[in-house]
Amino acid sequence: MFYLIAGGAGFLGSHLCERLLRSGHRVWCLDNFLTGRKKNIEHLLKEKNFLFTKLDITQPFPEEITSTKIDGIFHLASPASPNKNSPKSYMHFPLETMLVNSLGTYNLLNLTKKHQAKFLFASSSEIYGEPLIHPQTENYFGNVNPNGPRSCYDEGKRFGEAISFTYLRKDSLDVRIVRIFNTYGPRMDPEDGRVVSNFIVAGLLNKPLVLYGKGSQTRSFCYVDDLVSGLILAMEKSKTKGEVFNLGNDEEYSVKEMAHLVREVMGKKLAIAYSSLPPDDPSRRKPNLEKARRILGYNPKVKILDGLLKTIEYFKEELT
Repeated sequence: MFYLIAGGAGFLGSHLCERLLRSGHRVWCLDNFLTGRKKNIEHLLKEKNFLFTKLDITQPFPEEITSTKIDGIFHLASPASPNKNSPKSYMHFPLETMLVNSLGTYNLLNLTKKHQAKFLFASSSEIYGEPLIHPQTENYFGNVNPNGPRSCYDEGKRFGEAISFTYLRKDSLDVRIVRIFNTYGPRMDPEDGRVVSNFIVAGLLNKPLVLYGKGSQTRSFCYVDDLVSGLILAMEKSKTKGEVFNLGNDEEYSVKEMAHLVREVMGKKLAIAYSSLPPDDPSRRKPNLEKARRILGYNPKVKILDGLLKTIEYFKEELT
């Protein structure tokens, strides 16, 4: 199969590129390096089945892309960090975030239609907002502030879902949506401002681990290898056209518990500090994975302590 991956130089995208290549597929990676990093894919550039084009998908595609037969398109292109203190946050790129999830999705869907390919839109657990049901199921519509500081991402993803399913209904495009919950692992950007990377970087620098609010908000943390397995299953399994799947890990931890786990794995008595809670920060977040397990055979396998250890080792090399 020949797969095109938009956002292929990002944290998730680079792991997906690598896994597909190892499985014998051809991969065309698109990225404009807004938040993706060239170093994530440098080891792939010499692979005979790997192509890379630096491209902003909100712009018209060059003829080489429109004229080359593609079998499947993964749309992973978007800033994803909600942390306003991070230079890689979608709050630093609000218009770019909205456009890549709207106009960028539109462009990729038209490319999908031209090639009669399969299409996967990487949505987010953020579309659930401050959830009124727990854990979150795919048929829950969410509770989202459409005008808040996070809305550029939340509503961008909700629009991306809506236009994807519009093409499904209008043109019978082979579309599926995955809603990605918190994911961590090697190749996270030290500056991305996410929970796990923040804690690990602070720990390696012997700085306090900062909790927002009381640190009682909960998240479910999925190791990147498990998440990539889910992406491929959603694309390649039969009977996934027109389906929406939660992907992640359904083990739930408070952010404070995660800080203590990081301290445990690092073997350090790191201080805990507190900061004000950001607006619209969800109090609970956990996927119901029943549908993904039933249809995809998806089941996350990497234990949290094992995943943290691998991630810490990566950051040790990254910061030296």
